[in-house]
Amino acid sequence: MPVRRWCSNALWGSLIACALLGAAWFGLDRWIAAAPLPDFRLSSSIEIFDRSARLLYVGALVDGRWRLSVELAQVDPRYLEWLKAIEDRRFSAHSGVDGWALLRAAWQWASQGRIVSGGSTLTMQVARLLDQRPTRSLLGKLRQIRLALALERRLTKDEILRLYLILAPYGGNLEGIRAATLAWLGHEPRRLTPAEAALLIALPQAPERRRPDRDPAALKQARDRILRRLHDLGYIDALELAEALKAQVPESRRALLRLAAHLAWRIQAANPERKALAATLDARLQAGLERLAARRAQLLGERLSVAILVADHRTGEVWAAVGSPDPFATDRWGYLDMTRAVRSPGSTLKPLIYGLAFEEEIAQPESLIEDRPTGFAGYAPNNFDRSFQGTVSVRTALQSSLNIPAIRLLDVLGPARLLGRLRRAGVTLVLPKAAAPNLAIGLGGAGLRLCNLVQLYAAIARGGTAVELRELLDQPRSSSKPVQIVLTERAARLVTSILADVPAPDRARTGELAFKTGTSYGQRDAWAIGYDGRWVAGVWVGRPDGAAVPGLTGIDAAAPILFAVFDQLRPRIPLPQPPSPGSAPRLADLPSHLQHIPAGPRSVERGTQAFCLQEQTGGLRLGCLGPAEPLQIAYPPAGAQIELGFSTPQPMDLILKVRGGTPPFVWFADGRPVAHTAFAREAHWLPEGPGYVTLNVVDGRGESAQVEIRIQ
Repeated sequence: MPVRRWCSNALWGSLIACALLGAAWFGLDRWIAAAPLPDFRLSSSIEIFDRSARLLYVGALVDGRWRLSVELAQVDPRYLEWLKAIEDRRFSAHSGVDGWALLRAAWQWASQGRIVSGGSTLTMQVARLLDQRPTRSLLGKLRQIRLALALERRLTKDEILRLYLILAPYGGNLEGIRAATLAWLGHEPRRLTPAEAALLIALPQAPERRRPDRDPAALKQARDRILRRLHDLGYIDALELAEALKAQVPESRRALLRLAAHLAWRIQAANPERKALAATLDARLQAGLERLAARRAQLLGERLSVAILVADHRTGEVWAAVGSPDPFATDRWGYLDMTRAVRSPGSTLKPLIYGLAFEEEIAQPESLIEDRPTGFAGYAPNNFDRSFQGTVSVRTALQSSLNIPAIRLLDVLGPARLLGRLRRAGVTLVLPKAAAPNLAIGLGGAGLRLCNLVQLYAAIARGGTAVELRELLDQPRSSSKPVQIVLTERAARLVTSILADVPAPDRARTGELAFKTGTSYGQRDAWAIGYDGRWVAGVWVGRPDGAAVPGLTGIDAAAPILFAVFDQLRPRIPLPQPPSPGSAPRLADLPSHLQHIPAGPRSVERGTQAFCLQEQTGGLRLGCLGPAEPLQIAYPPAGAQIELGFSTPQPMDLILKVRGGTPPFVWFADGRPVAHTAFAREAHWLPEGPGYVTLNVVDGRGESAQVEIRIQ
């Protein structure tokens, strides 16, 4: 063949070959560009951090997986370097697929009849984790390669590596390096030992076969093999290798952090789009108080729960919130957040009553007041111990938590004024439907939450100015609202000086805390609220189902826990100095009308056997009442199954009837107030739905009766 003709043919052949290669490359480029890409905005578990950026709570995804977001800066750089050295040495150079690694893997498989090393790059592994379809078939492998090449075009190497750190499987429902280190190692991945780093490289290679809680020996063998490989590559020396080989592998999984679970659930529900939230809480204090609540609940007895709330009253920031001893304990209804449950506050509102009396110049701490059997237009309260002290000072009456003197003062002030000051503090009493406030609210005849009481006492601790409790560091403050005055500073300081002298329990030192205890009707709730110069804390003890607990009192059950709480608070700031003698004059220096507090407009002393009621201002005699018959629930009877028509659009009210007892009557359903009558012995209540209900009725003397029924 002539040379000229051969050259011409060769030229045309080269041009055709180039054209074919170009067409193939163009087709491959179009094939890669057309690859459907998954959503890179991965859902991750919610994380709640404390005020110092320590992890407080981690929540699972909807499907139960634990997957935590992570940035490269949060991971030990040595681990990242070693991961690439073991899994993908040319990660920084290839475009998604390492041809040499694929050829090596294919040759080893063909020559030895088994897989010796994988050919997948880190990008290909990310593609498989995103696609979540099998890649063992040729079609599946091609799909993985195509997606890997497409990922390299859309993302940077750091973004691809971050996706691997979030998605890599580590056994069970754990995904990502942060979930793995927290669950298997008990710490964040910012600092890792060589043994830990090798373990985290080995585990995703066979996450179920090598799970530490299933086969720690298999995991150790794989880890040691990687450690020796790192030594051969020069990443660790012989001494580091020897130390790492001796390290034990974990054999059990740690529970991921779930401190302040009730608060976490609440703020998660309020901020569903946010995956990282900074709470005002302190993780160390929260953990300590959760342990304290669990210990005390065990000592108190079965089915009893404990709730604790701590705040800095200077700022309103909540530092600890324990809704129950164990949020997952069914025997104690642990899933209920008792810092937010509506309960009867007992006598914990008395300090506000006395503070209002001081402010209105109705009484002074050294004024004398009568503690004798007295009726108030149908309301006949008794003291907790059923005894009466006679003539006492107002200071003694508050320190001893006597009921009659408090109601005498509230009778003069009026219940509406008490409710108005509570509203200034940001607190709303829960009254039975359509019920008007009456004197019974002063002794717990309404519903209140532990967080409400802590907010109220925070105002008193601050010298009478209201403060809003805050649970998130970025929670906006209500700067546009005017400062609310709950009590004048003088009245608040007088209350503080009295509460500071209440005898402390368990040999604790009196005078370090200003505190008040309370016990609700029927001994269903025990309270203790206290404060010093910085902290305000509240404790609730009781059964979440509202059942009575014989012998349960605030001073015996809740107060010791309150003082144990303050033992964990640092730094402590002493209470302010008591008011000057001029602010709290002696009895002899008081005006005559303040030396001995007169009876209120609706009060009349009664004997222990019978008493008469009359409006002293108008002289209208309402009649005489003899000894009350025992309080009973006339309807519904115990164990009744009552059909109210909840399967229909308009269910009926449940009729409640009481027999005996002394009015007024307050009805409770599972511990929540649902009805109140001043004199009527019949009330109506519409339940929220069918189910078992515990009904309680409490009369004006504090007597109670209870039945359990089923509503259909």
